[in-house]
Amino acid sequence: MDSFEFNKIAGAFLFALLTTTVIGYAGNALVHPKALAKNAFAIDASAVAAAPATGAPAAAAKIDPVAPLLAAATADAGKSVAQRQCGSCHTFDKGGKNNVGPNLWSVVTRTKGVVDGFKYSGAMQAAGKQAGDDGKWSYENLNHFLANPKAYVAGTTMGFAGLRSAQDRANVIAFLRGQSDSPAPLP
Repeated sequence: MDSFEFNKIAGAFLFALLTTTVIGYAGNALVHPKALAKNAFAIDASAVAAAPATGAPAAAAKIDPVAPLLAAATADAGKSVAQRQCGSCHTFDKGGKNNVGPNLWSVVTRTKGVVDGFKYSGAMQAAGKQAGDDGKWSYENLNHFLANPKAYVAGTTMGFAGLRSAQDRANVIAFLRGQSDSPAPLP
């Protein structure tokens, strides 16, 4: 390639850069963009606990027991929340396929970290073998996990922040309980 060819390529690049810059300035002059006085989407910053400056993990928030809430929980409300919050990664049908996350059919009382054809993270596999735990998903285990998956199973690859509302968690658990051939008895 001779120098004349290089100059044409460099000139075309500089002309394109100059053109986009001029169009950007002209567009801003015509539209007059304004900064919003408040955010369009409200973010509840109180639900996010800041980690201490020492770099140590923040203390886990106290989670209320789910058993009293299950009495008033509705599976229909839980289905709505589950489909909206979990449906992009999980399926709920009997014999359903695994997606990014495992199929959740009959998850209540199922052994943690075990679904045929799904590769769990090492942290989730280890969660099934925790001391003082029978290794199965109980109502309380699910409540704590749905509140904050990364705090309950440190090192999980699940990218879900959790459900802050205790009633939403109870509704989802009531829905998941019904997704079984023989639902587990309520506590």
